[in-house]
Amino acid sequence: MFATGRKAFNEGMKSALERLAERLPAPLIEALRDQWNEVARLDERMANIERSLQAWLRQDPATKAIADIPGVGLLTATAVVATMGDAKAFRSGREFAAYIGLIPGQTGSGGRVKLLGMSKRGDTYLRTLLVHGARSVLHHTKVPSPWLQQIRARRPLNVVIGALANKIARTIWAVLAHERKYDKAYVSSMPQVAASM
Repeated sequence: MFATGRKAFNEGMKSALERLAERLPAPLIEALRDQWNEVARLDERMANIERSLQAWLRQDPATKAIADIPGVGLLTATAVVATMGDAKAFRSGREFAAYIGLIPGQTGSGGRVKLLGMSKRGDTYLRTLLVHGARSVLHHTKVPSPWLQQIRARRPLNVVIGALANKIARTIWAVLAHERKYDKAYVSSMPQVAASM
């Protein structure tokens, strides 16, 4: 058994291979060492990819703008920009959320609409990233917003996570479509519709 963590795994693996070298055949020990070295090479390759993505994040204005949104990390920001293309191709944040598959299905007749579960149509990878981002926000936030407090009081955890992922997707669209920085305190002002009578 190894302790938790990558450093503990490396140290434990080194001592385990030394102990097992006397009891197991040499070709097996060599194969285990090769696999262990392959893991180290994969770690290095992942670190290089992450460094290049971080560099792109700092240079690309779109990824830089949405990286400040809670729940949007490096992978989510780059995946959104790569998937979305031009944000103005979507008419609204709701349309973008529907494109990803983060809106509930609907059914009903006679003027009554019943909301179903998430449609899960659309980009599975991006939806997964946004759901995990929402889960992270829910877990790590110290002072939840009033909206989040209200929905948590009324709904089960997975429904709250889905609603928060939807809100994050809409926020991403708003930031990119309106070409502005993320502002936590920003409140959208809907234009007043004049009564036509």
